[in-house]
Amino acid sequence: MSGPLYQFNISDEEIEKILGAALSKGSDYSDIFLEHTIVNIITMEEGIVKEGVKSISLGAGIRAVKGEGTGYAYTEELSFDKMRQAALTAAAIADSGNAGGTAPLSNVPFKNHYPIIDFTTDAALRKKTGWIEKAEKAARSFDPRVVKVSVTIADRSSNIRIATSDGRSLSDIRPMTRLSVSVVAEKEGTRQTGVSSGGGRLGPEYFTGGRDPESHGKEAARQAVLLLEAIDAPAGPMEIILAPADSGILLHESVGHPLEADFIRKGTSAYTGRIGDQVASRLVTVIDDGTIDHDRGSINFDDEGTLPESTVLIEEGILKGFMHDRISSNFFDLPLTGNGRRESYKYPPIPRMTVTYLANGRSDPGEIFASTKKGIYCKSFMGGQVDISNGDFVFVPVEAYLVENGKITAPVKNMTLIGNGPDVLSKVTMVGNDFAFSDGRWTCGKGQLVPVGVGLPTVKISEITVGGSDL
Repeated sequence: MSGPLYQFNISDEEIEKILGAALSKGSDYSDIFLEHTIVNIITMEEGIVKEGVKSISLGAGIRAVKGEGTGYAYTEELSFDKMRQAALTAAAIADSGNAGGTAPLSNVPFKNHYPIIDFTTDAALRKKTGWIEKAEKAARSFDPRVVKVSVTIADRSSNIRIATSDGRSLSDIRPMTRLSVSVVAEKEGTRQTGVSSGGGRLGPEYFTGGRDPESHGKEAARQAVLLLEAIDAPAGPMEIILAPADSGILLHESVGHPLEADFIRKGTSAYTGRIGDQVASRLVTVIDDGTIDHDRGSINFDDEGTLPESTVLIEEGILKGFMHDRISSNFFDLPLTGNGRRESYKYPPIPRMTVTYLANGRSDPGEIFASTKKGIYCKSFMGGQVDISNGDFVFVPVEAYLVENGKITAPVKNMTLIGNGPDVLSKVTMVGNDFAFSDGRWTCGKGQLVPVGVGLPTVKISEITVGGSDL
């Protein structure tokens, strides 16, 4: 573990009493989530630092669970009395009339998946603005058609302590660093935007051992300038080739969410009741793994105190399992998977993805392109939307190209991908051997925001509807 843990100034004895208060109305289980988080955000626009924000949050959330019912309350005052009062409130919400007991707390050992030496939150302001200036300068000098550059660096460090009524106690410091560059290029009145961002559970070493700020500035500018020359995308059903790494966001949205077990428990997922079914091409294996070192979505333990693991969701096209929190695990009488996550102490945990990816295949990427007579190659995405109940999705590629007679030809713009997650996975015809994780840039929304990771090799899909303008 890196850095000193924040001292919440509450004893194990007091925590056990608070957990007991949360059980006082008959809940089966209770936990407390203590958090101290520092967030810094600096944004430069037009060569000037336009915004600098530092926020500190401190609080505790207490949960009482009875079957599928949850009582939850939080306080921003970490006194014993306030936390006990919050515990009694949570207990009253989950009231069933029979009081339970707590086990003595003991520390749970875990592997640190993000050891770092220094935290970006501790870096001097001048050092951070220096990184921003390097990215901004690199973008502006890339091409005279670059007319606007925006650079943001965001970092955070979260001290977490979790204690549970069954005696588990875990403490951690969760680092995060992220740099984002947005560039607008203009030609003859037409403007296009390019973006590049990355980071992870890393400190300042991200900029020296990973991606330097200049590379993000150049990449965002390259995209924006490239799109000035792009042609309108064709429309209709077409073969699609997904590039490695960032294309994994399509998997996250269209397939990952329906595999979160709260949707399964409520019967609202397209995968409900289908364990053991063939739900995808035999080339498809999908895994959620919170143990990927330094990935943005990795965790040393989830927000219920469960250690993460590599969970196989789909194996060679067969549906194998789901991502569980404590409530869904108890409901289905299945092992915990380490997917109980929350945005902060203000929210109870729910099943969430960590690092979700499609496993490597055997095809050479060159063979995948050579086998494609006419299609679209999607290299990067802005994100998308999905209907959990049926898997329907709409995604917006940022950088995409025509593929004609096995060759990448013209860049295309103004396009969307419209499809259905389970249907698309059944149409995977080739999976490349060039797997890569996305540089840490993705944040998942599901009523709460949590950082996630994605990954993918080159993947060929026999047909997705392209929403373009060239009919």
